[in-house]
Amino acid sequence: MKKILNNPVDYVDEMLAGFTAAHPQHYRLHGDTGRVVARATPGAKGKVGIVTGGGSGHLPVFTGYVGTGLLDACAIGDVFASPSAEQMADAMRAADTGAGVLRLYGNYGGDIMNFDMAGDLVEFEDIRCTTVILADDVASAPKDEAAKRRGVAGMVYAFKIAGAAAEAGRDLDEVTRIAQKAADACRSVGAALSPCTVPQAGKPTFTIAEDEMEMGMGIHGEPGVWRDKLRPADAIASEMMDRLLDDLPIASGDRVSILVNSLGATPPEELYILYRTVKARLDAAGATTVMPLVGRYATSMEMTGVSFTLIKLDAELESYLTAPCDCAFWSVK
Repeated sequence: MKKILNNPVDYVDEMLAGFTAAHPQHYRLHGDTGRVVARATPGAKGKVGIVTGGGSGHLPVFTGYVGTGLLDACAIGDVFASPSAEQMADAMRAADTGAGVLRLYGNYGGDIMNFDMAGDLVEFEDIRCTTVILADDVASAPKDEAAKRRGVAGMVYAFKIAGAAAEAGRDLDEVTRIAQKAADACRSVGAALSPCTVPQAGKPTFTIAEDEMEMGMGIHGEPGVWRDKLRPADAIASEMMDRLLDDLPIASGDRVSILVNSLGATPPEELYILYRTVKARLDAAGATTVMPLVGRYATSMEMTGVSFTLIKLDAELESYLTAPCDCAFWSVK
């Protein structure tokens, strides 16, 4: 795999330097390590801060969703590696305006351990913290072990909804409740056709034959539920919708949003081919589709593949999902 880079060791730092230079109206670097991205203009005093963190290689997740009506700060690690506890603590300091900080991130062991340590670090600085962890990938554990599931693209919905609640002036307990409600309402599943290459490793994250696909693969190449010959788009979309709806049934009159997400290399044209089947399934169930998202929202570098995320909405979640937001990758007016 050919890549455009200098020294692989500098990959993340050079990316962040260009990222903040290209979008100074949205982002600034914060802290001594250069691995925290915060809003260019901090939130108003008394607004609950929302932070996330995770490995690089998933843009726009995580860093891209720092912005008005979204996140306040993000700690970013090396490619597919957790940021350090000190970087996460720096992100929490950047996000704090005196009303407390919500830590909102995916269910990965390194991120949990380091965010817990970061909470201990800022506790002595009187920064109150709460936590919501996304565990939305239905392929990674059965329903009766849902707490073990990976956090994937459902984070996009949680960032948006929690960010809007904080922007509306809700206090920390309320923002945390609403973020947890959004997290509980999300289900995701992915399918991969080809791997990506981590710059410092210099080799693909997994191997797969040219004529094969894997259903349920994780965003770091974690094993899925089956591998077989590549199937037509309609068959892939139908199975992915079956898996989501088996876990999160919807009924006539329900209101939902759906994210059809490229894992990096899959082009928009193919996403829209898949969306035909997705929308037909939701229509057939009698659901109303609200603000569907089709595009590159949570990636795995240049992995070829797609993920679907379904969220069931009530009036509260829908009001925050459709509220204004602005960052370099997503704007709602």
